[in-house]
Amino acid sequence: MSANTDLESLLRAGDLLIAADGGGRYCLQAGCMPHILIGDFDSLSVANMDQLEASSTEVFRHPTHKDETDLELALDLAINRKFHEILILAALGGRWDHTIANLLLLGLPRFSAARIRLLDGNQEITMLCPRAVHVILGRPGDTVSLIPVSGDAHGVTTSGLEYSLQKSVLPFGATLGVSNTLTAAEATISLQSGLLICIVIHNPRQRAT
Repeated sequence: MSANTDLESLLRAGDLLIAADGGGRYCLQAGCMPHILIGDFDSLSVANMDQLEASSTEVFRHPTHKDETDLELALDLAINRKFHEILILAALGGRWDHTIANLLLLGLPRFSAARIRLLDGNQEITMLCPRAVHVILGRPGDTVSLIPVSGDAHGVTTSGLEYSLQKSVLPFGATLGVSNTLTAAEATISLQSGLLICIVIHNPRQRAT
């Protein structure tokens, strides 16, 4: 979890806080007790486990030798409990294999019914799927990048961005969609085929003078 991501400020009444393995440690450090702890717990100390198990946290323990990462297990649980708005913190860490896998998890078809966002400080990452109009919220001047990840993205149309696209192709591997800019508080993006990783970098708010 980024040191700039304030977990407590994100929580709202009725939210379900799920900690995937080492996420339990981050919750404790933030002073927030998770409702659910899930994983094989190879990233939690005995002291952390004792503290979490002694609370009202519901624990789902999985074997170390499994086919899914702890984050995938956590997302499955959230989807099965009918949550359609999911925020993921602490998914962009020091291991590139986990980071890339966590990003691509958002493209799994069984997660497409939910709006899933990865938050890390002032950066927000989502996966954009075809045949839907995706609304991006921010402030004028925020950076928006669109990166195709499953081959070329076809029929890409945008509004509210400095460099607009109209049924355009974003080629896989090219940097055409990197470093666009919001011109309003809201932008819309749609595509006919392919998958796009959308990264929004929110600029710090200017203090009033």
